[in-house]
Formats: sequence, C-alpha cells, structure tokens
Amino acid sequence: MKEDQILVSIAVLGGTGKEGKGLAYRWAHAGYHVFIGSRSEEKAITAAKEVTEMLGDGVSLAGMSNLQAAKEANVVVLTVPYAAHRETLESVKDALQGKILVDVTVPLVPPRVATVQMPAAGSAAQEARQILGEGVEVCAAFQNISHEHLLGGEDVECDVLVTGTSKEARTEIIKLVEAAGLRGWDAGPIENSVVVEGLTSVLIGINKKYGSTHAGIKITGISK
Repeated sequence: MKEDQILVSIAVLGGTGKEGKGLAYRWAHAGYHVFIGSRSEEKAITAAKEVTEMLGDGVSLAGMSNLQAAKEANVVVLTVPYAAHRETLESVKDALQGKILVDVTVPLVPPRVATVQMPAAGSAAQEARQILGEGVEVCAAFQNISHEHLLGGEDVECDVLVTGTSKEARTEIIKLVEAAGLRGWDAGPIENSVVVEGLTSVLIGINKKYGSTHAGIKITGISK
C-alpha cells in the first residue's frame, strides 16, 4: 500500500449497484479505505460484506447511508441511475463541499437507451456542477466501462476518459483510475463530458447490434 492510499478514502454512492460494487472492489483491492453508500443503510452493509468476502481479510470496506459515506470520504463517486441523480446530489450537497465528486452517471432515458439524450445542462456531470456549486470539483469518468470488467481481478483492455472542472482534479482522478487497474486519459474540461457520457449510448447500441455485453473504447497512437 502506498502512503497516499492510506490518506485517501473513497465513498461510492449508489454502491450497491453493479457498477458501484465493481469500483468498490477494485479500490479496496488496491488498498484504499472504501465506503459503500446507499439510500438503504442495510443494503449498503450487505454489499460491503459481499465485496469483503470476495477479497478476503485485510481490506477496508464499510457500508452506510449515502450521506454518511459522503461525510467520511475524501473523494466521492456517484454511481446512481440518472433518475436518482439530482435527488442524491441534493441530499449530500453540504457534505461534498471542498471535495472532488466523480460522476459516473449517464443520462439514459428508457426505453431509448441506445440513443444519446443529454439534459439541458449539457451532461449529467455539468448538471452536478450546477447543483453543487463552485465549492465542489466535479469530474466525469468510468461511463464507458462495463461492470462486467470491474468485478474481478482480470486486466481490462478498455480505457477511461476523465473530464473535470480543473486539471488538478483530473490528475487526481486519473490516479484512482490507474489504481483500479485501468488506463486513464485527461479528456479536458467538464464541458467535454457530453461526448464521454454520450458514448455510452453508442456502446449500448453496438452491444445490441453485435451480440456483446461489454464494448468499450481504447485510445491508440499515444505511448503512455
């Protein structure tokens, strides 16, 4: 475990879902303190126990309410469905001030989930910025990674594009992307999250057309 991992704790709000649980698994395995949050504290505790059993003794995982997890952590990751996006953010707004929020949300609107449908703010991440205010650094990441890749120890060929409100915040989140065993790229300001989030609908359409479940993206032509 590196020294900076000891200092950083990560809250995964909506962490009882497949994407959130997969990210919690990866970061706990890497040695971070991880809090799984949920609207239901009981479900969060159960999810934390499940992930702990998968990883074995020696990991730091705890389940609690979304609000408590947001208060406890240095970095907060939001993995709720878009329908719960605004409500969840408003419930933890005060606890997020002075921190970095990583918004994994994609504004999918059933039943046309393979069609890009962005909110008035431009993207879910930009909407989060409007809700939370300038006291919170907001990044968007992990939208194009299938949960099937996360909940396990195998290498993942897909890359992660990270957009955000500052270069410093993006740099910090790329460190967490790499700690999760993935390759992260600085994809620029938060306004670019419209492209990153929109790619998810494109990938869903590709999955349906070609009979896959985990299409992703990979940046080529650059050595890293």
